[in-house]
Amino acid sequence: MAGPPLAPLARTAYALGQSARVGLFWSQYWLTARLTKPVEAPRPIAGRFPGARRVRADLLELLMRDWRNIEAGHYRMPHDLAASPFRALADAGRYFADLRQVERRRHARDAREVRRDGPPQDGLPSYYLQNFHYQTDGYLSRRSAELYDHQVEVLFGGGADAMRRQALVPLYHFLEGRRSADTRLVDLACGTGRFLTFVKDNYPRLEITALDLSPAYLAKARELLSPWRRVDFIEAPAEATGLPDGSCDVVTCIYLFHELPRGVRRRVAREIARILRPGGKLIFLDSLQLGDEPDYDGLLEYFPVAFHEPYYADYIRQDLPAAFAAAGLTLEQVERVYLSRLMVLAKP
Repeated sequence: MAGPPLAPLARTAYALGQSARVGLFWSQYWLTARLTKPVEAPRPIAGRFPGARRVRADLLELLMRDWRNIEAGHYRMPHDLAASPFRALADAGRYFADLRQVERRRHARDAREVRRDGPPQDGLPSYYLQNFHYQTDGYLSRRSAELYDHQVEVLFGGGADAMRRQALVPLYHFLEGRRSADTRLVDLACGTGRFLTFVKDNYPRLEITALDLSPAYLAKARELLSPWRRVDFIEAPAEATGLPDGSCDVVTCIYLFHELPRGVRRRVAREIARILRPGGKLIFLDSLQLGDEPDYDGLLEYFPVAFHEPYYADYIRQDLPAAFAAAGLTLEQVERVYLSRLMVLAKP
């Protein structure tokens, strides 16, 4: 389903909307950097760091790519391009109010509050019970779910949604010649459901399963996806979905693997291969890895130090195509998208 013909002023509307968005989040990133102190790396970092000018240039290229995809009909204009300024200010207020606690954890290297001080979390895997990103409550509260998307946009200078939307391009090509109503997509670790709002805005008849381990984040996803029908929700880990063999046509996996131990990554890869039908596709979007863009290697090495990503240092060194090949999935496409790696894999 391609978007409708674009009005002559669409390009201007997009440029103005994204300029406001990037200005909002980039300014909050700048202010965050001045309100916080850097965390010292435990050992020297050998990789190169990009300068601010390079990062801004790559962000601009991402937004140009985003627009070209809209113009080509690969997906529609963002459904919330003209976001409410009152909501943006409220989200910024919550973000900065929480920053003090995040900063305290960063410098104390304390990512165990969820396990040590939180309520019992029976049945959740141990790798999940920690304060990822040093964020308050980890992934286990409504407060965290309300803050998460704003925190991510500040981190990426307003580019997070545009990166997510690049996963819509392989979905568009997969659905060419198919009836979306007869196609099932499963989104592993859907989080707040932000990516799926773009999917459903483009393919409202597509059958969607949103799967996540956090009841709080699934509740937020239900809220964000409430305007659309044909959406199911499953509370389960990505390595044990409970879905039948060969039950879905497309699996999307957006920013999950870098937060999993290597052994769990292997299990998730096997689970994806199990639930995909023959000919089905995995659309994978996650952080860059070492060597994807050498000018960013130092940033990748420093990231887990500053933001508590306990499995990230191993993730950026893993041969992902080989891991998926061992599970029975064949690599068809890999490319860099700003600070992310986009891969498309198929089940033969």
